[in-house]
Amino acid sequence: MSKIAVIGAGKTGRGFVGRLLTEDHLEIMFVDKDAKLVRELNDKGNFQITFFGDVRPKFIVDHYHAYTWEEADFSDVELIFVSVGGSNLEAVGESLRGKLEDTPCYIITCENASRPSETLRSVIGKENVSISEATVFCTTTSDGGLDIYSENYPYLQCDAQLLNGYIPPVKGVKPIDHFGNFLTRKLFTYNAASCVIAYLGYIRGYTDYGEAANDPEILKLLDKNYAATNRVLCLEFGYDEKDQQEFAALSRAKFCDRTIADTIARNAREPQRKLTSNERVIGPLKLLQKYGEDTAVLEMTAGAMLVYDQEGEEEWRRIKAENSYEEILEKICGLEKTDPLFEGILKYARQLCGRIEEKRD
Repeated sequence: MSKIAVIGAGKTGRGFVGRLLTEDHLEIMFVDKDAKLVRELNDKGNFQITFFGDVRPKFIVDHYHAYTWEEADFSDVELIFVSVGGSNLEAVGESLRGKLEDTPCYIITCENASRPSETLRSVIGKENVSISEATVFCTTTSDGGLDIYSENYPYLQCDAQLLNGYIPPVKGVKPIDHFGNFLTRKLFTYNAASCVIAYLGYIRGYTDYGEAANDPEILKLLDKNYAATNRVLCLEFGYDEKDQQEFAALSRAKFCDRTIADTIARNAREPQRKLTSNERVIGPLKLLQKYGEDTAVLEMTAGAMLVYDQEGEEEWRRIKAENSYEEILEKICGLEKTDPLFEGILKYARQLCGRIEEKRD
């Protein structure tokens, strides 16, 4: 069969997508801009996946070869998975545009971002390329080497309609109908809850994600937000109440599982991306506001995102150095000063900033 490419050999690309492909004994072509990582993958020839809680034996991924963009040949590639982070999609699209031929090709984006397929499609601009998008539920971490620590999550759900009838030859890849609503549901339930834990955990001084998720005060706020979000998602999209409650409960159980080794820094990275108008915090905030629900928890979370500061977040630090909180709320969040959400988030940001400064003193 044609080759399968995975663009982005990071934790999700190699540790989750790579594992699903290897479980089906498929050969993988990893493509990454990091020449050092490519060299390490090829020199070692394999890496190991250890599952949280030791729920299954360790798994070896070894049916692959890795390439930099300069080396990669897509002439016999039919299926491509893209896992590079939402901010890198345009660069990937530009690189792919010059390498893809005129034969049918199918791309699945594995990004927890808003409409990543549209971003990639607009840059590639080829009619023979169908671009779908998937949502990633599986948590993967690394201690800095090639080996991965992972949940034993079995599926990568993707948009069936955007595949135009194509069935990926991977058992763990599940095309589903009405994916747009499913993605919004996941973003507003799972990802919003993750932000509550990560950013409020940061404010409370946690570095370990599981510890923050089990903090009694954070859990109280989390449950309050789950309840309100469940109600508005059912009203907006017609989901069954019990089904949505179960969906939310599964995310809560995942986040509170102490066997999943994770960090605040990993879950809180790139707040500038997560604060955009239709993303995981401002999006559900608008929906809560629409149906007259309490917006306090997510306003507080957005305020904590404005305050958030961490080594390695150089782009966020640049944005904050060049813009006031008010300007970020207008330019990035798309909120008007007259919107009650604007003042609510700003109030919490100032309060939380003061709390952090008191701790430092």
